[in-house]
Amino acid sequence: MKGSSREDVETVEGVMAAFYEIVSGPAGPRDWDRERHLCAPGARMMPTSPRDDGSHAVEIFDNEGYIASRTRIFADMDFYEKEIARRVERFGNIAHVWSTYEARSTPDGEIIKRGINSVQLYHDGGRWWVLSALWDNERPGNPIPAEYLGEG
Repeated sequence: MKGSSREDVETVEGVMAAFYEIVSGPAGPRDWDRERHLCAPGARMMPTSPRDDGSHAVEIFDNEGYIASRTRIFADMDFYEKEIARRVERFGNIAHVWSTYEARSTPDGEIIKRGINSVQLYHDGGRWWVLSALWDNERPGNPIPAEYLGEG
């Protein structure tokens, strides 16, 4: 694990690289101190998921709640997620990143899922902070649009 560094927060690119590196790896602990370094106090992590009845749900975690929930998941699961396309919209000290990802059980294995992270960032004059991340996975009836795959 790399550990938190100034490189992680100097640029949008650095933030997004760290964002994916933190959750990726063999079963076991992740570098949650690095996660804490990326996220502003009060940051929110919000995975969405379909329900059996066809509706959709969102879980809203503060950063510590997210870490606790994912620590249990990653304890017994090899998981490698990487960015495959990115759109950044920036104005002044704020940025919105649309980051398309794919996940695998091994670094070069078969894709087990794809989706899009919607990440809001804030620059305080010295560094970038993750304020929130909201994501959804691709599934039948919810394909990733071509423009989010770098094709549009």
